[in-house]
Amino acid sequence: MGEIEMQGLEKKYPLLELRLDKLSHNIRETVKRCQARGIQVAGVVKVFNGIPEALRLYEGSGCAHMASSRLEHFEEALAAGCRGPFMAIRIPMLSELPDLVRLADYSLQSDMQVIEATEAECARQGKTHKVILMMDLGDLREGFWEKEELIRAAVKIETAFRYVKLAGVGTNLGCYGSIKATPEKMRELTAVAEAVEAQIGRKLEIVSGGGTSSFPMVLDGTMPPGINHLRIGEAITVAYDLPVLYGIDTGFLHQDAFVLKAEIVELRTKASYPVGEISYDAFGCKPEYTDRGFRRRAVMAVGKVDFALWDHLLPVLPGITPLGASSDHLLLDVEDCREDLKVGDVLEFRLRYGPLAYLSASRYVRVSCI
Repeated sequence: MGEIEMQGLEKKYPLLELRLDKLSHNIRETVKRCQARGIQVAGVVKVFNGIPEALRLYEGSGCAHMASSRLEHFEEALAAGCRGPFMAIRIPMLSELPDLVRLADYSLQSDMQVIEATEAECARQGKTHKVILMMDLGDLREGFWEKEELIRAAVKIETAFRYVKLAGVGTNLGCYGSIKATPEKMRELTAVAEAVEAQIGRKLEIVSGGGTSSFPMVLDGTMPPGINHLRIGEAITVAYDLPVLYGIDTGFLHQDAFVLKAEIVELRTKASYPVGEISYDAFGCKPEYTDRGFRRRAVMAVGKVDFALWDHLLPVLPGITPLGASSDHLLLDVEDCREDLKVGDVLEFRLRYGPLAYLSASRYVRVSCI
């Protein structure tokens, strides 16, 4: 792909730049540390929305699976020459089971009605499909709430199903309920796995202990025995949360594998506090403003439609502070920037997880791989 050109337009910015060598490095370093602890990695690719060059980096990287919540990404991976195996990490809709069985080798599941329908669809297509039964350990997203119910589901799959195969058990932590991944939570999961194994009389292939938020236990050696699989996305792609939010040393990972480049369209000194009666902004919100007097401000040609979370953009140049955004404009305080900025200059921003997901999905943002 290299670059996605917009037909009839010669626009250069805004631009999402993917630095392939840095992303490849992050994949290898993450997989290496997990494998040293006997843990396989499912590389989660959903955040960059199927950029083919990025997908290919996961193929042959040591990742046990390529994982996404969107089946479209598996189609894009196949078109890019990737062979999987593919793991669907959003519990499936009944309506998408034909595509799930056609495209994915594994799926996370938590509802017996859906699992039974998956068996019927597998029979129709003449294919087998592996499932990981999810246990809710308190984060209150997907998963069986009662351990006994999960065990009954596991036994039924093992004994009564021909096409759906029980691969293992898993959990999710931190994505909705903000529950911290801890050794105690991992031991709860391994206890569920052991109870299932006792009932079916064999070892499970996968005991999946969550995602990036569980990775610190790999790094500090506190991951309990029995966890052999993690689904890692954020640590590989942007590597922000662990060092900044949790104080975990991940200096071996690049934080600029993906970078936003945007162009200045206005640059002047203005008041820092709006003048007039403050009401609601274009999104129905009433933001708070700080009066810092007159300050030099830059207006960028990129906005919430492209990245949604303006305060999750990280300017590369020192002395630049994001102030806010409208649909199509980003406002920056550049008073303390020592560079001689001018209209037409292009500024770079490192990204947190949210803006990367939006930018890579925006039809208004060009993508370039270098």
